[in-house]
Amino acid sequence: MRIVAPYRRAFLAVAMATALAAGTVAVLGVLPGSSARAAAGCLVDYRANEWPGGFTATIHVTAGATPVNGWTVTWTYGGDQRITNAWNAQVTQAGAVVTARNVAWNGTLPAGGSTEFGVQGTYAASTAAPTGFTLNGEACNDAGQTPPPVTTPPTTVTPTEPPTTTAPPTTPPSTTEPTPVGCGSATLCDGFENQSGTMPSGDWSVTYPDCQGTGTASIDSSVAHQGSRSVRIDGAAGYCNHVFVRSNRDLGGLGAVRYGRFWLRHTTALPTQHVTFVAMRDANDGNRDLRMGGQNGALQWNRASDDATLPEQSPTGVALSLPLPVNRWTCVEFMVDGTQGRLQTWVDGMAVTGLTADGTPTHDVDGQWYNRATWRPNLTDLRLGWESYGEGADTLWFDDVALGSTRIGC
Repeated sequence: MRIVAPYRRAFLAVAMATALAAGTVAVLGVLPGSSARAAAGCLVDYRANEWPGGFTATIHVTAGATPVNGWTVTWTYGGDQRITNAWNAQVTQAGAVVTARNVAWNGTLPAGGSTEFGVQGTYAASTAAPTGFTLNGEACNDAGQTPPPVTTPPTTVTPTEPPTTTAPPTTPPSTTEPTPVGCGSATLCDGFENQSGTMPSGDWSVTYPDCQGTGTASIDSSVAHQGSRSVRIDGAAGYCNHVFVRSNRDLGGLGAVRYGRFWLRHTTALPTQHVTFVAMRDANDGNRDLRMGGQNGALQWNRASDDATLPEQSPTGVALSLPLPVNRWTCVEFMVDGTQGRLQTWVDGMAVTGLTADGTPTHDVDGQWYNRATWRPNLTDLRLGWESYGEGADTLWFDDVALGSTRIGC
């Protein structure tokens, strides 16, 4: 849901049976002296992804006409939502009222400046829209003043694991939203802002593996996650409509353990039949591809050499994955460990059980994957695009792509 304009929800159609159990992430300390008031005109943009019994939400806070030095954001849930985890803010909840305070590095906002934090939670019966957003006590989104918070003792979210393995920055991040963000020491870090034409060039080239059909790749200057450019893929249905953009960077320095991060937006739900939107050549598997895509409406990994899938394509296995939301940007992360033959996947910062190969074969998850017990991938490239093997046309945008030897995060 997004609270600025009318309330919208992005429902996840497949239950993540154990993917989002009671694990937590750490919140950071509060900036002392949080006292400045927010001028009229502040905005709070609340966007939620929901599934049966659970949800995550990203909250984008924009200051009004005067700067803010230390912020407190509050809202009131309309249902029985209970927050269990948070990141980039210290969050407490008293009844239906939620209070989020800045952490040490994101408390200062210039006039019109913004920052973002996130929460994860559960619900039993209702996820009715939150209301009454305030910034430092001032009503936001052109709403009237909200009632004071209830006086029941608050519960404090005390997560035990950070959402990413990267340390928080030691200086406040720029409010101009540079592109790309959060790459740390990544070997590849590209938001496509140096692309000056309509066709990928320089660090990227267009390829048509196996055969070329009607699918196309281009640079789009009208749609972007951040900045002003992204890679657009117009993927066509039917076999041989393969089209990708391939990184021309030397990725040899990544080593055996590779972490990836990219932001993806697309227009059409994943089809029943198999499709691919990320491919990486595996030198230890006859240069056949390790592929990320979808099948049966949910995300999956596929090994081209033997067509093994992660998760297994049983109803239970598919339910342990999740759909790829449409018409919004989604952060996708992955880790491939070539020394131990392991694989992990995160979507919007949350680990996905069905997209995890942990080294121990588990029925419905990675049992089929480990039919090849000696799987030890040596990945040599990165390609973003579209392969359809029957049904499935889609328009996709990729942005803020990064590869490194440690987790990069969203």
